[in-house]
Order: sequence, then structure tokens, then C-alpha cells
Amino acid sequence: MTFDKLPAPDIATTLHVRDTCLCLHAQRAARVLARGFDEALKPARLTNGQFSMLMSMNRPGPVRMRDVAALLGMDRTTLTAALKTLEKRGLVTTEPDPDDRRGRLLVLTDAGRERLAEAMPIWVETHGAFERELDDPAALRAGLVSLASTGRSIRDG
Repeated sequence: MTFDKLPAPDIATTLHVRDTCLCLHAQRAARVLARGFDEALKPARLTNGQFSMLMSMNRPGPVRMRDVAALLGMDRTTLTAALKTLEKRGLVTTEPDPDDRRGRLLVLTDAGRERLAEAMPIWVETHGAFERELDDPAALRAGLVSLASTGRSIRDG
């Protein structure tokens, strides 16, 4: 029997997937976290994604775009689009990578550092509130880091 000829799942199967699917539960939790951080970071005029991007560039010098993309688990095209807003707001600049003509270096501006400084107390408070809701945040974080560190799908082998 081929997969395209399988019958539609019965209700027991549907309920099983609803109750056990790691992807479904991770997506739902990610949406709750994202909405919570977006709401909390409004006074700092940042979204949670922008905060993460700025934080990933919070280094003494320029950072390669590919390194930021890898850290955030984003493809470079998506990162480029997301950076446009931060550049327009003067929080980030880009410059050519002298070691790779196709690459770009990202630089957090002074305004970007100030925005991060404004957002950090909000992040600390919000992050702490979410952690207090979890039985073992360190174990959850370790499991998520482990899954993400492979950089591949289970089907990739």
C-alpha cells in the first residue's frame, strides 16, 4: 500500500496526534511566547524577532550575516528582509564583507545598543515570568537546543 492510498485517519488517530505531536505543541508554545514578548517589548518599540536580531549582533565588532542567520535559524533571504526595517530605523547598518565579496557584515549602531538597553529589563522580567510557569525550564531549553543544533530534519538521516 502506498501512502497516497491510506484512508483518512479516524478520530482516535486525530486525538492522538493532537495530544502528542511535538511539532504542534512546539508551534503553539512558540506563538504564546512570541505574542507575550511582542506585547511586553512594545514600550521599547521592538518585536521579539527584532530583539533577537539586535541581540545576535550585540558584539564588539561587525558580525557576518551568515553567522546571524545560523544563530537565529533563518535563511539569509528572510534575514535580509527583516533587517531592512532595523536599518531604516537606524538600529543596524550593513557593509560589504572584505573577506567575501558576496557576504555582508552587520553592525549594531549606537541607537541599536540604546534600544537593547531599554529592552533588556523588559526581557528579563518577561523571560522570568515565562520560566516560572515551567516545571523545568533548563531541561526544556536543553531539549530545544539539542533539536536545533542538528540543523536538519529527522528524515535527513
